[in-house]
Amino acid sequence: SSSVYGIKKESNVTEDLLLEPLTIYSKTKAEAEKVILEQISDDFCPVCIRSATVCGYSPRLRLDVIVNILASRAITKGEIIVNGGQQKRPNIHIDDITDLYSDLLVVSKEKIAGEIFNYGGKNHTADELAEIVKKVVGEHVKIEKRPPTEDSRSYSISSEKIKRNLGFYPKKTIEDAVLDLKRAFDNGL
Repeated sequence: SSSVYGIKKESNVTEDLLLEPLTIYSKTKAEAEKVILEQISDDFCPVCIRSATVCGYSPRLRLDVIVNILASRAITKGEIIVNGGQQKRPNIHIDDITDLYSDLLVVSKEKIAGEIFNYGGKNHTADELAEIVKKVVGEHVKIEKRPPTEDSRSYSISSEKIKRNLGFYPKKTIEDAVLDLKRAFDNGL
């Protein structure tokens, strides 16, 4: 999880930056990386993916992540609530991250053994995400701005290493994720 970075001032957070996890979730992710990478052997080829927040429709849908929260509220209530707005939150479409996991199964271990890669789409602020959702769902959606919450995470991950080393890059957008969610709501899924 890219949440292992915590709060960063750098405009593009790369895999070589110091980890500063803020929550139990992100602390356990950082610790798991160490434990897993220590197990590398001829028979075990670990690779760590520091994924952006996964968004879009899936049968086991999470409605507690920013894009899915904004989209579901816009679709069901015609409104979006943005706390703060300038904080950056990287996201990745669920199809892109599942494709990556599948693709990694056939990459030669010489290219990935012991490696750590960020993987995310374009980095957006919460305000930008709200505008994207409104554009997809409809102009009738009202955006309500509120003060920032205690969750002050803000960072932009760079996915250049995985693109450069493996040629992998996301193909879907936030708009695609919101459209998928809208279709799922419209179809009662």
